[in-house]
Amino acid sequence: MKLGRILLLALVALAAGRAAAEDKPRRPNVVIVLADDMGWADPSCYGSKDIRTPHVDRLAAGGVRMTHFYSNGPVCTPTRAALMTGRWQQRVGLEWAIFPGQKEPGLPTRETSLPRLFKDAGYTTGMFGKWHLGYKKEFGPNAHGFDEFSGLLSGNVDHYSHQERTGALDWYENTKPAKMKGYSTDLITERAVSFINRHAKAPFFLYVPYNAVHWPFQAPGRPADVRDQKTWFDGTRKDYAAMVEAVDAGVGKIVAALDKHGIADNTLVIFTNDNGGERLSDNGPFFHHKATLWEGGIRVPCVLRWPGRLPAAKVSEVPAITMDLTVTVLAACGVSPPRDRKLDGVDLLPLLTGKAPTVERSFFWRIDRKDRQQKAARKGRWKYVRDGAIDLLFDLENDPGERKDLAYQHPEKVAELKGLLAAWEAEMARAKPAFIVK
Repeated sequence: MKLGRILLLALVALAAGRAAAEDKPRRPNVVIVLADDMGWADPSCYGSKDIRTPHVDRLAAGGVRMTHFYSNGPVCTPTRAALMTGRWQQRVGLEWAIFPGQKEPGLPTRETSLPRLFKDAGYTTGMFGKWHLGYKKEFGPNAHGFDEFSGLLSGNVDHYSHQERTGALDWYENTKPAKMKGYSTDLITERAVSFINRHAKAPFFLYVPYNAVHWPFQAPGRPADVRDQKTWFDGTRKDYAAMVEAVDAGVGKIVAALDKHGIADNTLVIFTNDNGGERLSDNGPFFHHKATLWEGGIRVPCVLRWPGRLPAAKVSEVPAITMDLTVTVLAACGVSPPRDRKLDGVDLLPLLTGKAPTVERSFFWRIDRKDRQQKAARKGRWKYVRDGAIDLLFDLENDPGERKDLAYQHPEKVAELKGLLAAWEAEMARAKPAFIVK
């Protein structure tokens, strides 16, 4: 009789333990989709009249569309470095794009990166798309904590042959080169959806950096359209629009996979871009484009959706920057930031939900190259731009297109922003990175 009672109590305890485990909320998933060289006004929810992006629009309708969101850099590599680390890219020496064949620089593994933090917290991690943070194996996605990787290591490849302009193959399955057939956007989408299908039952971190709409400007559905040196940059706005719409279709398939497994409400989905658009993009109403520090080079789309946790159909004017997303997703998932490195971004969730007041922040950018010297700082409504040897000041609230220089009217504001910029540069100079890509 005693033995029977002991067994009964054990079964009751086991059942109670299982019930408690089932009642414990599952940690949220994270999906970050990063487009490449897309213009601020190219998604239809940001005003495009000739490009249809119903799936990105649907994310915006169910979440927050940000209108004062910036990329950390005006080109690919620095923004990606900031996203992976949550820190100014100058701290790791990746201030400009890594060029094709430039083997030595890359994101060092001593820098604790986003996928590693998620992996150490028990998440399954996957990346499908463009890395652009170093060619060498020790700089690659798998070395930084991604369980699965498929895509390109460089900045851009032919979307059909998956070769660089030099003719070198640049497509990998984890650390092994792979010859693939298919349009790069479709391949990336297929692998992202497969990842969700295989890992839907446990928390995951999924990073989907498309290499579209970066040149070569190749529309989907044209497998014979393989480019050579002479035709690499050819294209039309119509080709470009088809590329954007292919990315949007990919977003739709990714969200559909979340819906299929009933995990959409427990998934924070973010869609953004790495820098301002290039020649075929629409950056309006902002001036200039990629590779500059004018608004057209660094103001980018950003949409966040998390049903039940973020408001729906909200338009936010909160100023923010790429590295804020790093801190935001870590906080959303209860993943501790690295102990030995202070993150430079901030958690956007309290700001977007109204649980915390917007605090005036300062943002900084720099291009330090032989052919282009630019610096910029923004604080509140004011933006300071130093282009070459000229100091300029703009009131972005009344002049988002940066057409009216007010430096002569507000010399004290110019002095203030120059001082903040100088202090930031002094701090970055103390970082002493192993490599510097300028």
